[in-house]
Order: sequence, then C-alpha cells, then structure tokens
Amino acid sequence: MSELFGTYQPGTSLWHRLGAGPKYLCLLALLLPPLILQNGIVTLAGLGVTAIVLLTTGLGPKTLAIPWGLVFLLALLAGFQVFLGRPDLAVVVAGNLLVAVWSSRLLLFTTPGSELVDALIAACQPLRFVGVSPERVGLAVALMLRSVPVLLGAFTSVRQAARARGLERNLIANVTPVVLQAVAYAHATGQALAARGLGERDN
Repeated sequence: MSELFGTYQPGTSLWHRLGAGPKYLCLLALLLPPLILQNGIVTLAGLGVTAIVLLTTGLGPKTLAIPWGLVFLLALLAGFQVFLGRPDLAVVVAGNLLVAVWSSRLLLFTTPGSELVDALIAACQPLRFVGVSPERVGLAVALMLRSVPVLLGAFTSVRQAARARGLERNLIANVTPVVLQAVAYAHATGQALAARGLGERDN
C-alpha cells in the first residue's frame, strides 16, 4: 500500500498547508476529465498535469515512482488493448489508472490520515437528514484504512510460510490462513468497538 499510494510526508509546500477538502476537489479535477472523456490526448494531458502537481509538493521525484507490480499491470493492460487492435485504448486504460494512482498520492503524501477522515465526516453531514451518521461513516473508513495493511501483511506472511513448505501453488494453504486471520481481526475489532459502546444503535 505504501509503495503504491504513498504515506504522509511532512512538508511546507502549498499542498501541505491546503485543507483536506480543497485537496479532495483537486483530486476530482485531475481524475474526472480523463475518466469521463476517455480520450488519449486528454489522458496524456492529465498525466502531465498530475505529475507537475505532485512535483510541486516539494517531496521530489519519489512521488512519481511506481512499484514493479504496477508497471507489469499497466504493460499488461496496454498490451491487451494493442492485441485487440485498439492502441488508442491502450493509452486511455493504462494512463487513466496511473492518473488515479498519482492523483491519490496528492492527498496521501500531503495530508495526515486523521484530517482526511475529518474532511470526509464534514462532507457527509447532509446525510444526517436521511438517518446516516457521518461519524459512523468516518469510523468505517478509518477502520478500512487500518485493516488494509493488516490484511496485506497477513497475506504476505502466509505466502512466505507456504513457500517455505513448498506449498506456494496450493490455493487452500495460501487462502485459508488469511481468511481465518481476517475473521479473527474483524471479531477482535468488533469486540473493541462494542466495549466502547460504538456498536450500539443510537437512541
């Protein structure tokens, strides 16, 4: 997760000082045009603008670096479109995915996670009128963000253990322990929330 989307890096740039709400809007402004228009030129322009914006965070070229797994995925997606005779879509599909990753980094590199959740809660305030608690939405997102690295860590450790036993191609040996750990983690999290009264319905 940290290699793909990045983690918060302290800084003094304009983006670090800007509130989370405006940065959410900037993310949408960078991401929506390529996704909606599905045009190669727009996608390439979006890549260029997003790259420039990331470099203005003052965090250096590392903000543009992508892991080899993503490089392979982008090449696979582009190659498949070329195989189908649509080189224009090769640029659109792979480029839009990279725009999504880079634009997400603008938020995650320059904004602490707590501020991102607080901004989401503020944006969800109108949902109170339809019976949805913004605080519960923020709690759900915070729990999701916290659980992703835990589950990825479990998958990595289980895969390494299976490889050490020569079972790297055994689906059951790779999946079952991860599922059990995920269930145990969810149960422990639920108990912790219930102990604090967060699982109870509002009166």
